[in-house]
Amino acid sequence: MLFAQSAHGNNRVSRETPIVRAVKMVSPAVVNISTSKVVERGVNPFFSWEHNELFDRFFRDFFEPYPQKYVQNSLGSGVIIDSAHRYVLTNHHVIVRASKIQVTLSNKQEFEARVVGTDPESDLAILKIETDIKVPAIPMGRSDDLMIGETVIAIGNPFGLSHSVTTGVISALNRSVRTEQQVYHNFIQIDAPINPGNSGGPLLNINGELIGINTAIYSGAEGIGFAIPIDRAKRIVDNLIHYGKVYTAWLGITVQDLDEKLIAYFRLPESSGALITEIVKGSPAEKGGLKRGDVITELGKRKIASSRDYCGQLSQHTANETIEVVVYRDGKDHRIEISAASFPPELAISLAFDRLGFKVKNLSRTLADKFRLAETKGVVIVDIKKGSQAEKIGLEHGDLVRGINDAAINSEEDFKEAIIKFRLNKQITVLIQRGWTVYSIPFTM
Repeated sequence: MLFAQSAHGNNRVSRETPIVRAVKMVSPAVVNISTSKVVERGVNPFFSWEHNELFDRFFRDFFEPYPQKYVQNSLGSGVIIDSAHRYVLTNHHVIVRASKIQVTLSNKQEFEARVVGTDPESDLAILKIETDIKVPAIPMGRSDDLMIGETVIAIGNPFGLSHSVTTGVISALNRSVRTEQQVYHNFIQIDAPINPGNSGGPLLNINGELIGINTAIYSGAEGIGFAIPIDRAKRIVDNLIHYGKVYTAWLGITVQDLDEKLIAYFRLPESSGALITEIVKGSPAEKGGLKRGDVITELGKRKIASSRDYCGQLSQHTANETIEVVVYRDGKDHRIEISAASFPPELAISLAFDRLGFKVKNLSRTLADKFRLAETKGVVIVDIKKGSQAEKIGLEHGDLVRGINDAAINSEEDFKEAIIKFRLNKQITVLIQRGWTVYSIPFTM
């Protein structure tokens, strides 16, 4: 007899565990994303600089480098969230600057896809599969009831190995992760690594419901992975589908940290919170009933210990979202719901003047002549606030603003959009041109 009978005889245990059933149910909605982009690098015979997109754009206007082109390919994962409209949710870094995007389903069908919207701040993007056929979508879950120790399942295409399954548990919630570019907040931490190619794939609960989007943004340790909670992703997705980009929530208040004198003056029971010092007339905060002197202790069910906490948590919310705010007023807590709006563009110039200390205008021929500038493209500094960061740094009237963080500035509209986009950041970097020299200058927001 070549093979022995099973020791259990006919009493075999079913091998189709909840994990197997979840993977079987969800796999058709998980896709492989392959991208290609043409990368062009220029070599200037007179000088060279470290590759930087903003510098590249600037110097390209003045010099003609020798072009060198090549095609760069990359792989990632995604998950279909809408079968009727064929929307695919993935990471921003998976598809950024791609000239061609191809999506492969679990049945090996291949389709081209286009970008509907993308948000580098949250590292999320929405694609639309270019086909008329109906495709399977994943069941949506929630992330506000997750438990530490709960079993989770990650599916993706690590290193190009399609539909690989990893299981683990939730190690922590509301993690902040710092990368070279920025800090990401409120991540789910799991005890399984998210490798290149896994990015953009689904994180599932034991019932096969989507609770997060895996992201390979952190490679500092083994056995650790992170995912973007699906509740936050849903809000981002709604903005991306309707507007193509994300509008961060604006309440219309200015806050500051508490010190001992303020704690005593307002007779506060705790030393943490963010004190409201100013409310914009007609803003969501005023309409919702917030008042100067209120101390914000919670925002969106997250504790607020400082003004920095407030900015960090507000950045996790989007315009048109109802946000619950807890404030301490007259000796007791008040729970107030605020309907957030998008930041009014007309306030961006004054916000920059207040915080950074300079005001800009589009560079016209008249202004170019006034400041003796050879060009008429971009934005020029026309006013500097006394005692501001700009004055202390040494900025001057006639300096040109070329970029803010990763955003190129070619007009007042570009400047406004960048200020609105980065207004909740702790620090920004501004590229200032004076003559033929470009300076990279950090500012506190």
